[in-house]
Amino acid sequence: MSKIKNIGILTSGGDSPGMNAAIRAVVRASLYHNLKITGVLRGYEGLIQADFIPMDGKSVANIIQRGGTILKTARCDAFKTKEGRVLAHKNLVDSEIDALVVIGGDGTFTGADIFSKEFDFPIIGLPGTIDNDLVGTDFTIGYDTAINTVVNAVDKIRDTAESHDRLFIVEVMGRDSGLIALRSGIGVGAEAILIPEAKVGVPELMHRIETGRKDKASKIIIVAEGDEAGGAYVIGETLKEKFPKYDIRVSVLGHIQRGGSPSCMDRVLASRLGVAALEGLLEGKTDVMAGLVNKEIVFTPFSQTIKHIDAEKITPSWLKLVEILSM
Repeated sequence: MSKIKNIGILTSGGDSPGMNAAIRAVVRASLYHNLKITGVLRGYEGLIQADFIPMDGKSVANIIQRGGTILKTARCDAFKTKEGRVLAHKNLVDSEIDALVVIGGDGTFTGADIFSKEFDFPIIGLPGTIDNDLVGTDFTIGYDTAINTVVNAVDKIRDTAESHDRLFIVEVMGRDSGLIALRSGIGVGAEAILIPEAKVGVPELMHRIETGRKDKASKIIIVAEGDEAGGAYVIGETLKEKFPKYDIRVSVLGHIQRGGSPSCMDRVLASRLGVAALEGLLEGKTDVMAGLVNKEIVFTPFSQTIKHIDAEKITPSWLKLVEILSM
């Protein structure tokens, strides 16, 4: 029988659509199992400041459709220190919180992995990041919403691009991973997609433009912000010098990709994983992330999810598909 009576929940790092749906699932699953549930405000900073709030069914009413996170989020340098983590652990013990559910990405799980091992403290993570760059789940919470936000925005850009015969360079998020650029680029019919994993440089991009159809009324190039060729503005200036005949414009979508109401897919994913995380803790699981692989719940050690972008998510077949569809 589990000794866990009170579970803490926090969101950390960059926010992503669906975090509230995940919070709701964990809270309601806790109530279903007659457990106390305590919200931690502002992520690991809240652990250090003992900024805790009791939660119940009313706390998560009418939030499944809301973007952002009702628990707030922040980055916390103090948690990276031994002293900070000792204080965080003391606050948890003093508040009789027996386990944690942490929702976030790479940085969140790095901290959780260290903390769980240092204090033998039960923690399960939920993959809340728009980048989809974690091993152990086919999709992260927020990714589907983010790529649909990009598609909606670029569809509107395409309308004005066609009206003026313009070439648009659109920069999307993805400092270390080009998955947002890849899927949204295919979805909008981009003429070229530049992502860190593909190593497509400006010379190859120029070649594609030169050899592509000349009768296209518009051209859309999607660039992941972490691509080696540089950001959208750098690429735009280079192309203007090479192709002065083109009316080249740049659009950086930025943090619009983090916001908005989560898609149905993200709401369902967050709900499934939230319940799985809670029940995983009761079964004795710890220092793992709950994910969905081939439609089944799996638990992956934090150490295996961090900075191990799944090679299967960007394969040569994906890159070939991009090349074929850009003709």
